[in-house]
Amino acid sequence: MASRGPSLPRITDVAALAGVSTSTASKALNDTGQLREETRERVRRAAEQLGFTPDSRGRALSSGRSYTVGLITTDSSGRFSIPIMLGAEDALSAGEMALVLCDTRDDPLREQHYLRSLVSRRVDGIIVTGRRTEPREPIDVPIPVVYAFSPSTDPADTSVIVDDHGGASSAVQHLLSLGRRRIAHITGPASHRSALSRAAATVESAGDALVGEPMHGEWSERWGRHAVDVLLRSGTEVDAISCGSDQIARGVCDRLRELGRSVPDDLAVTGYDNWSVMALASRPPLTTVDLELEELGRHTAQLLLEAIAGSPHRGLVELPTRLVTRESTLGT
Repeated sequence: MASRGPSLPRITDVAALAGVSTSTASKALNDTGQLREETRERVRRAAEQLGFTPDSRGRALSSGRSYTVGLITTDSSGRFSIPIMLGAEDALSAGEMALVLCDTRDDPLREQHYLRSLVSRRVDGIIVTGRRTEPREPIDVPIPVVYAFSPSTDPADTSVIVDDHGGASSAVQHLLSLGRRRIAHITGPASHRSALSRAAATVESAGDALVGEPMHGEWSERWGRHAVDVLLRSGTEVDAISCGSDQIARGVCDRLRELGRSVPDDLAVTGYDNWSVMALASRPPLTTVDLELEELGRHTAQLLLEAIAGSPHRGLVELPTRLVTRESTLGT
């Protein structure tokens, strides 16, 4: 007859080792009740020594929380939502919380279905994000909510966004520091807030070094290639092109190479987003602006945890970007 392995430690074993009652041990491990910090610490040490892992269902019942957070997104491709989710998970995992991802596919009915489902599952809070930076209508739920990347139209809500103006400005300042004095700007649709914000920052930062008006088109390599043809056919002298996205910048670099123009010897090129699929595969690799989306996700989750704990932060939080320099401006 096979012998049984050692039994798993129970809460009663932890209580006995810590010299407290079972209810006190439970409160200490679930961070509830009015206990002295030294008592909580003694119980935690006992649990660690015994290898005791609290049961998540019991933890939820005793605290009145599910230790689960929902993430609602309209970004089906995951281009923006996945790094935000990864950052949020980093912050939430410290509190042993799980995250549930819900993709609405830009469908208002699907979003309402997911919201009802998350509330019925008693999630502790919700993070709302998307693929565009335009403000969106707030959701109506009886639990804490924080908006990431796509802010709420309600100034009383908590929203965490990227400093697009500062990011575009840093790219232009980099070009100016390299002695570039004839800078063109090629970016996305004029109907997109991010394109307008980045274009406005470029105009402001470049000053007299800006060549012509910002050129608006689609977020694509095809537009980048076409914009180069339009720009060079105009006969305007250019020694640098700042782009509103890495996709556009990669198209710009491809077309310049086809035309025999060297990057960065003849023209320096900057992108925006630091999307590795584009920025590193470009020839040459792109100097670009990193949106720091994982950090945005971490900050958002931390604000949500504070709101869940009863200390919400109201209003808009703007986080800085980071300039990443590579061969498209610095050469080899």
